[in-house]
Amino acid sequence: MKKSVLLGVATIAGLAAGVAAAGTADDVKARGKLNCGVATGVPGFASPDANGEWQGFDVAVCRAVAAAVLDDPSAVEFIPTTGKTRFTALASGEIDMLARNTTWTFSRDVDLKFEFVGINYYDGQGFMVPKALGVSSAKELDGATVCIQTGTTTELNLADFFRINNMSYEPVPIETNAEAQQQYLAGACDVYTTDASGLAATRATFENAGDHVILPEIISKEPLGPLVRHGDHEWGDVVRWTLNALIAAEELGVTSANIDEMAAGTDNPEVNRLLGSEGTLGEMLGLDATWAQRAIKVGGNYGEVFAKNIGEETPIGLARGLNAQWTDGGLMYAPPFR
Repeated sequence: MKKSVLLGVATIAGLAAGVAAAGTADDVKARGKLNCGVATGVPGFASPDANGEWQGFDVAVCRAVAAAVLDDPSAVEFIPTTGKTRFTALASGEIDMLARNTTWTFSRDVDLKFEFVGINYYDGQGFMVPKALGVSSAKELDGATVCIQTGTTTELNLADFFRINNMSYEPVPIETNAEAQQQYLAGACDVYTTDASGLAATRATFENAGDHVILPEIISKEPLGPLVRHGDHEWGDVVRWTLNALIAAEELGVTSANIDEMAAGTDNPEVNRLLGSEGTLGEMLGLDATWAQRAIKVGGNYGEVFAKNIGEETPIGLARGLNAQWTDGGLMYAPPFR
């Protein structure tokens, strides 16, 4: 078992090192399309709508990058990946970036040779149970059967939590969120555990959502964000600063409604540098002066993207919490555009 795991890690790292030798930004421009890895279907984050068009919080990052690089937010091939397949898809070059509720960890960054370009959602692992189970705390789950996605950080977190609390559990392995939902609703497991945002997204699709509760315990830190292959720094900069542009735009008051007016020039030099009316930030990225304008126009600033896809007025119903701007008591903070 240990040998096969080590071989898998070595294979992914080797693939990543080989593909990173090429310039992804040039490849994307030459292809005229961004290949973006997403989840197989998590409502609010990444899922096709009734017309087959991909929508969601993570999808918005892909479209913003496509707009910045290709001047076309629709020039994206969305490639669904599971917890098991996502890293091989990125390392092999099948996808140019991964925007799939993936946790930034030491081993993924260092050992698998990937580069996380930032955090677009601060999360933590939680538990969902049927109300009829009569449980109000995760510490009452001794002996429970637990649906858990394989190839994710939730596996180790779950084992640690039950061990620390001297409890036992029976894992029910699943590969996709859709499979987890099916198994959970069919009673194949007492509990579904994943990131709390994923639990909220899943519960929102239930016919009787009120019959299920998300327990209060958050048992881990799950900083989620897009990632690229290690070593391709120019491409990493493009994806990183596109995400930062969305976050900074909210702090600086740039919205989808006023961006055209503000792009003409303001009294704030940082806004001007962000939107390209002064300075040469686009040139430094290998892009034109209005790259950030295009990225922001796709779905608005970070706050607008959050509110539209997963905010309190959506079926997902997530509060900003840690994902509020640093000026509002949250952790969202973009480095300065200068």
